Amino acid sequence: MKIFTAGQIKSWDQFTISHEPINSIQLMERASMGVANWISEHCKVHRKAVVLCGNGNNGGDGFAMARMLYLKGFDVDVFVNDPKGKFSEDAAVNLKRLQGISGISVGSFNQIEQYHFDDKTIIIDALFGTGLSRPLADEYKELVDWINKKNNIKMAIDLPSGLSADGLLDGDSVVLKANYTLSFQSWKRSFLHPETGKYTGKVVILNIGLSENYHEATETDYFATGDSFAASLFNLRNDFAHKGNYGKAIIVGGSYGKIGAVVLATKSVLKTGAGLTFTLAPQCGYEVLQTTCPEAMFIKGGEHFIKSFEIDKGKTVGIGPGLGTHKETQKALLAFLKDYQSPLVLDADALNIISEDQKNLQLIPENSIITPHPKEFERLFGATENSFKRLELAREKAKELSIYIVLKDHHTQVITPEGDVYYNLTGNAGLAKGGSGDILTGILTSLLAQGYCEKDTCILGVWIHGKAADFAAEKHSKESMLPTDVIDELGNVFTELNRKTHRSL
Repeated sequence: MKIFTAGQIKSWDQFTISHEPINSIQLMERASMGVANWISEHCKVHRKAVVLCGNGNNGGDGFAMARMLYLKGFDVDVFVNDPKGKFSEDAAVNLKRLQGISGISVGSFNQIEQYHFDDKTIIIDALFGTGLSRPLADEYKELVDWINKKNNIKMAIDLPSGLSADGLLDGDSVVLKANYTLSFQSWKRSFLHPETGKYTGKVVILNIGLSENYHEATETDYFATGDSFAASLFNLRNDFAHKGNYGKAIIVGGSYGKIGAVVLATKSVLKTGAGLTFTLAPQCGYEVLQTTCPEAMFIKGGEHFIKSFEIDKGKTVGIGPGLGTHKETQKALLAFLKDYQSPLVLDADALNIISEDQKNLQLIPENSIITPHPKEFERLFGATENSFKRLELAREKAKELSIYIVLKDHHTQVITPEGDVYYNLTGNAGLAKGGSGDILTGILTSLLAQGYCEKDTCILGVWIHGKAADFAAEKHSKESMLPTDVIDELGNVFTELNRKTHRSL
């Protein structure tokens, strides 16, 4: 799914109006009906709504939606800055329609503090949409600040007011903190970063029938990876294949006290489908690995830490889980990278060793995949003010080094050497535990070994990782799920992928 800027979204609306048999007020009705239907379907207990409307088209959506909710049996009250003020053309049309219904009151913002908000009242924010380009000020800032203190369920239409579609606004911005954001047609970048996404609550994308031709023809560098897109990358397993058709994967890692990390990575390689799996680890982990991962072959790389990276050609390599940063390990890894030319996966202590000297970045083979969390990224490339600027720095470095960067976050971003960004939509806070990254390393190494290209390996691998975590959270809760629970759910993810892919044939 493409992610467009606020300007592109406005153009998308205009293109739809110009090229399809629909005018702007009809498109507003369509969007408002989508919102009203969703609220009516999901709000069986809360049947009273207070709708806050601005003077622009987002307010027009609010007026139309309020009228539709009333017709669906809701008690609805609407508040605006000034009922006699100036509104956009379409908003004015829908305000007039609303005022023709005697059962809906339209008051001004300065009356809202006297309104009785009971626990069945939902607050619907239709103040500002994607066009907002500056922080809220004056009465709007005060209103949003006051509403944020209410305990009622809050729903935002398109965007929480005070939030930009494209990123952070300058200044001391006040943003409505929604429980739900009902947005139109596509994801916005601000939904997907921690500084801004914390205001959206649960995001619901409503299809309002904007032009597919515009969507296909308009270019963007930003994309969202949902279930359908991930399924399109998945290759069905050939019934007549043998283990040689699915590659040889080798995980390199482990040190005394950190053998668990390499166990998790090895199990993930196996459960993701590699033909042959090897683990290069120190001798101290031999019994643990052979007991927990009997399907994988063990290669000794040292006694208590790895000091030898002797890897046969033809194996796809993933390095880092539990590796440690012993001086001999550092020396051996850097020597290995100087001679190794094929794409590989680098994570954890492999990245920490590389970060010791900026010159080491040039040793990473082209088209390799690195998987830093924010602190590892900072050690590699430097600190940034926020996650938006961190992403832009990652785009620069991916292009400069010709590598793929999997920037781990709540919505992990895959950055390609061309500078394209794929935000992942699966996963949850249950992954905020040690060991989760080791699982991702194993998944990526396995997919790369099976012949997926580097780009598809990253996008599909991150989605699989997050999807397995979502299944684990449903079964165990985010608090209690373990990384091993995520590995156990990989089979269910592949069952779903197979089902979806067979259905599309």
